[in-house]
Amino acid sequence: MTSQFFFVVTISLFSYFSFAQTLDLTYFTGNIARHDKDIAHLITHHPEGILFSYSQQTSEADAWAKAFNYPDVGTSLIIQNFKNNGIGTNMGIYRHYNFYFWNRKMVFRLGQGVAYASKAYHKSENYRNLFYGTHIIASTYAMLNYDHPNLWKQWGVQAGIMMTHYSNASFKSPNKGVNTLNVNFGIHYTLNSNNKREPSELPAHIDLQEKTRFQIKLSSGINEGDIIESGQYPFFILSASADKRLNRKSALQLGTDFFVSYFLKEQIKYSSIAYPEGRIKGDEDFLRLGIYFGHELFINKWSLIKQVGYYIYSPSRFESDVYFRGGLKRYFNKQWFGSVSVKTHGFKAEALEWGIGIRF
Repeated sequence: MTSQFFFVVTISLFSYFSFAQTLDLTYFTGNIARHDKDIAHLITHHPEGILFSYSQQTSEADAWAKAFNYPDVGTSLIIQNFKNNGIGTNMGIYRHYNFYFWNRKMVFRLGQGVAYASKAYHKSENYRNLFYGTHIIASTYAMLNYDHPNLWKQWGVQAGIMMTHYSNASFKSPNKGVNTLNVNFGIHYTLNSNNKREPSELPAHIDLQEKTRFQIKLSSGINEGDIIESGQYPFFILSASADKRLNRKSALQLGTDFFVSYFLKEQIKYSSIAYPEGRIKGDEDFLRLGIYFGHELFINKWSLIKQVGYYIYSPSRFESDVYFRGGLKRYFNKQWFGSVSVKTHGFKAEALEWGIGIRF
């Protein structure tokens, strides 16, 4: 598995290399965030890692790029050692964007990808690792850095703060997830030092004359409940919403979700038997209905979605009444889109949702 992972990483990076303008190597170290008391025994040392990335500045011909002050698009590789035998080392590959501000001296990077965890949970060989129950996990990282290019010829430096997140989105339990907060320092080499752009003269907000639009989306996937080895089950979500485009970058959403989650049906049954004096009696409906408010940030053919919802019907009262969703959408044309998102209750992920929808 490890050799196959490195093969994919190598091919992905070098296929992108011919378009890259900047190479950077960054060292980072920090702490694991304690968001759950059950992970306290795993926080023993300061994790550290390296980040290697290729970035390409966007084209002047792209109106969306000018609106965002010409961000970079790139591919990055992270190797992070948690300094704990039960957690091991994670290796991830990401697609990232660099967004510049303060005369391009500050850069915010957001990367989304997939990682390989060397030591996942195993009931007999590694029962202490409650972070994730699979070797293949989803991962996100974010950086806020001060950037000083061309400090010496085409070499520059950068430094700042960084966050990494790993989770399998409850595809298989356990899945407490792990977040690290870090400081970082790196060097970078600019391949084309003459390719400089001044900050965009385009206004930050551009009005678009667009009426209220409607979206219908069907999402699905597989997940497992809180009980380890309770089984993986499919789920289905039918979502409908109205959205209003505010400008070139943003739209607001108001919608509803109808959840059919079969893991919850099994968890209700288990809880009623294991805890007969608890509030779950076993005859609760496993279906749920929620309403949500959201924001969509458009970046070329992609968009970032952020939603907060509230269950108006949830007899099982699983986790909390409030849920969150964050993810990516890819527009194939003006109407059809695909999406991948993570639904959570606070820091606890419930599902990785794969969806297809139409906007009309």
